[in-house]
Parts: sequence; C-alpha cells; structure tokens
Amino acid sequence: MALDEYKRKRDFTKSPEPAGKTTRKSPPGRTPRFFCVQKHLASHLHYDLRLEHNGVLLSWAVPKGPALDPATKRLAMHVEDHPIEYGEFEGVIPEGYGAGIVMLWDRGTWTPEMDDVDAALEKGDLKFTLDGYKLKGSWVLVRTKGGAKWSSGGADRSWLLIKHRDEWSGELDIAEFAPLSVKSEGDFADILAKDDPDVWRSNRPAKGGDTGKLFERIIAQAVKMRTERSEGKELSEGSSRSSRASASSGTKRPSAKKR
Repeated sequence: MALDEYKRKRDFTKSPEPAGKTTRKSPPGRTPRFFCVQKHLASHLHYDLRLEHNGVLLSWAVPKGPALDPATKRLAMHVEDHPIEYGEFEGVIPEGYGAGIVMLWDRGTWTPEMDDVDAALEKGDLKFTLDGYKLKGSWVLVRTKGGAKWSSGGADRSWLLIKHRDEWSGELDIAEFAPLSVKSEGDFADILAKDDPDVWRSNRPAKGGDTGKLFERIIAQAVKMRTERSEGKELSEGSSRSSRASASSGTKRPSAKKR
C-alpha cells in the first residue's frame, strides 16, 4: 500500500523507473540503512532525499539541495514513498510525471538518532546521521508549523532540512563543489547522451508537443550547466598555473622587518 501513490503517477510501459516489485525488510532502531540523493533536472532543478524505512524509500524533494551550513534551512517537501530499487536509478524519464533527467548525486547509509523512527516522523522531528560520499554527519528533518500530520505515501507536506553543527558542517556549497554523479561520474549532459546518443546531432528531429518543448529547455540547461562548470574549471586551472609560474620565477615576498 505504501507504493500505491508512486505507481498511480507512473506509466511503466513508458518510464524506465523501477516498478517496485522487490520486497525488502529494513532494519529497526538505530541500525544503519540505505539513503540516496537524486538530482533531478525536470521543469525545475531539485534534489530528492530518500531514506530507507520499512521496506521503502521515504522521500523529500529539496528544491535548492542540501546545505552544509547549519544556519541555512532548506525547504523539503515530503512526497510519495519510492521503491528500494529507485535508490540505484539514474537515467532519462521521457514523458509523463517527472519527465527529465535523474542523476544519482549521493548515496550511502543513514542512521536514526532515536530508537523509534515512526514516532519521530509522527512528531515531525527526525534526527539522523548520514554517511555518504558527499553528505555526512548529523542532520534533522523538521515539519513546519501548521503542516499536516505524517502519512506514509501521502500528499506533499512542508518540512525543513537542516545540518547540525559538527565536523562535517561548514559554508562550502556542496552542490556546486560536487555536481557530478556518484554512479557514472558524469553530468546531466552525459546521462542524456548515454540514453540517447543522437541527442547532440544538430539535425535530429525535435519531438512535438509540450514534452518536446520541455526537453528542449532541459537540453539547453544541461549544456549551460556543463559550460559553466568547464569555464569555472578553466579559470581555476589558469589561476593555479599563474601562481606556479610566479613561484618558479624566483619572485620572493619581502621579509618582515625585525623590530
């Protein structure tokens, strides 16, 4: 029943997303279990945080992505539960609900910081520790005031995702610093091209209708993101070369005067 809403929204004859046929018993209490974050370029770019619990992936859509700064509270909309197999999904959803490109941005294990996860969800205060490639340390999901009570697989509900202050917190923009997939090590353009090798051909026929227009925008954004990343890398490498050249030229800083 937990996946009814997930299945209702999708046509698996057209979408490559997993149908959720595999059953799995998740560990109880404070035992580590699977988590992932999927970066989803659809009508708008957002990040999906998924935490394994009771055999499914509890899911929150985080529009701006996780922030390592404890002072930054990120909106996280609770969405329908997803199947465990979704935790490995990366690819292109060609049409329908969620049409766009999905990247497996981070994955690892999460550990509840309390014994009763269900009680924490009902209260709207879920504290947990992440051990992923990019996200680590202590976090909390807090339901905003006035939000509806917890209901697995129910409609969107407003929460906040907040990083606790610890050795893994800081001002680094992790989404900008580490933008690539942990599965393929590629960007959105790579994932799109892998799914459709003809996508970069200038003479390829454009799909019609709203989906065609949506993917034209998605392709343009994927190219823009790749270009900006390449330009930023070139700028950084140019600065490093300049610094090395200055050092090798024998230029020395004036020594401090003795008092």
